[in-house]
Amino acid sequence: MYVILGASGRTGKEISKALLAAGKQVTAVGRSEANLADLIALGAKTVIGDLEDTDFLTQTFTGAEAAYLLSPPNWNPQPTWREAQRRVTHSVTNAVKASGLKKVVLLSSHGAHMPEGAGPVSGIHEFEEALKTVPGLDLKILRPGYFMENLFANIGMIKNMGILGSTMKADLPFSFVHTQDIAAVAIQHLLDLSFTGHSIHFIDGPRDVTYNEVTELIAKAINNPSLKYITFPKDQGKAGMMAAGLAETIADGYIDLLDAINSGEYFKDYVRTTESTTPTSVEWFITNQFAPAYQNA
Repeated sequence: MYVILGASGRTGKEISKALLAAGKQVTAVGRSEANLADLIALGAKTVIGDLEDTDFLTQTFTGAEAAYLLSPPNWNPQPTWREAQRRVTHSVTNAVKASGLKKVVLLSSHGAHMPEGAGPVSGIHEFEEALKTVPGLDLKILRPGYFMENLFANIGMIKNMGILGSTMKADLPFSFVHTQDIAAVAIQHLLDLSFTGHSIHFIDGPRDVTYNEVTELIAKAINNPSLKYITFPKDQGKAGMMAAGLAETIADGYIDLLDAINSGEYFKDYVRTTESTTPTSVEWFITNQFAPAYQNA
């Protein structure tokens, strides 16, 4: 039996479907049974609960062969984003320890070597380190690059302001990764289960690209040749995120994250390899998923 946290999310759902197709028993953990209806139809057991509830998680993990873990986004964190992450980290780690779970694949991120200075990714650093303290746990850490699907959040800006922008440098190459490729790597490790100790698997997409390149691709796909990328000053970037409805603690976290990327510190523990290179290109994503979403918005 496998336990999948965030089973209604982009990676968790694909992982759950693949395990079920392979004849495995899956316990899908989510916040709403309605969001897990398609997995129920495929034969998954579903449990609804709070990831800050250690007893709930201990019961859920008990008897599992392996689990896929993550810290899902919390868009109304109290009192801060980091504290909200820390509560989930402590709860999940204590439940892993109490349940006797022995195999875990953890969704982390590039930059998770940074204990401070990388916003929410530094919170994931704490998650990695906490799980490493569990005696006898075999831990495979997935560190993907920037999710291609994060570009969907820019559709409103493009439609309403005629620009694409953030505090990220326009000419800085970095890895864009499709979540289907992250799920594929996780599925590989969960079905194989040969990993031991604590190890990291980076996931980087086919090549590093810049925001200027991404903007050119989007401009062509949506037939808007005047579209340009703008690097905002940090105060404007934060104000824009808050105007879009993000809590100040989340906006501050994203500013820290993009500062870490711009400085290069974010990539200091990473070198692209054959193993880390995955097939889905940003060109494919923009043509087949971003452009249709833009037109339908």
